[in-house]
Parts: sequence; C-alpha cells; structure tokens
Amino acid sequence: MANILVIDDSPSQVTQFKKMLEKHGHDPIFAEDGATGVAMAKKSLPDLILMDVVMPELNGFQATRKLTNDPDTKHIPIIIVTTKDQPTDKVWGERQGAKGFLVKPVDESELMGLVDKLLG
Repeated sequence: MANILVIDDSPSQVTQFKKMLEKHGHDPIFAEDGATGVAMAKKSLPDLILMDVVMPELNGFQATRKLTNDPDTKHIPIIIVTTKDQPTDKVWGERQGAKGFLVKPVDESELMGLVDKLLG
C-alpha cells in the first residue's frame, strides 16, 4: 500500500482517482491546486504523485518542476494525468521531471500498471 498524492482541481476526477487507488490498496490524499500540492508533498512525502496540468495559479508543469528540483521531493515519481494530449505536452512534462504521462480519461489498468511500475 502506497501513499499517493493526487493534485487535481476537478472533483469528478478526484472521485475517480480515489475509487481506483483505494480499490488497488493505496492510500490517496488530495490537493486541489498546484501550490497546495507542492506544500502537501513537502510535508507528507508521498510515495507517488498524480499531477493534473490545467489548474489555477501554479499549473502542473510548474508544480512538477518545483518538486523535481527540490532535494526533499525529487525522489518522488510524478505521473502527469491531463486532458492535454499533444506530443509536445508529453515531452514538456518529461522535461519538467515527470516519470509518466497519461491522457484523461484514464484507463484504470493503464494507470495502475504505471503506478505499480514506478513504485516497484
């Protein structure tokens, strides 16, 4: 069982991730925007982060960059989960330090496979 921080401003997405993660034995915690997510990651040091991109104030690319450049959080794998589906979005996410990139709506088996791979 892993502690997984979900950073997403969509209540429906949060509900979906909660169901998926709990079904597979993980313990999700949630932040509704990038700035709150960065603060929560520094405080709770989760095992993995699911990061939305389109959020107010600090977007997911910016939050990913902050976390991967911070010595206290750079070890935490980040999966970007977004509606942005262009190849350049994936490349940009990886350049910010993301270890995975999935496009919404997310396939549960694909998400959990990537989560297991990164936690393994």
